[in-house]
Amino acid sequence: MKMNLIAAALGLTGALLVSPLASAADADAAQALAKKEGCPKCHAVDKKKEAKSFTEIGKKYAAKADGEKKLMEHLTSGEKVKMEDGTEEEHKIIKTKDVDQQKNLVGWILSLGK
Repeated sequence: MKMNLIAAALGLTGALLVSPLASAADADAAQALAKKEGCPKCHAVDKKKEAKSFTEIGKKYAAKADGEKKLMEHLTSGEKVKMEDGTEEEHKIIKTKDVDQQKNLVGWILSLGK
């Protein structure tokens, strides 16, 4: 019985130690996808460029109950966005059709707003 408890405790400790590494890998994958898709042309992680930073976007959508859904639609629909100079243009649609990669990117952006 004691051995089972010790084994369970060690397993839980190991899972907690690995968990941050898994999150870092997801962030790395999201950033790699963003770069591949050309997002850094207009967006930076924490400062405004031609468009809002990923952190600002994350704060905006993380505060909404349907934020994940709205951000996913934004990245995949080509809806119009207002630029800094007041003009509007269609947001570039991400090319990847891999929903898991799309969700990972959205999750990473939302995590920046928390």
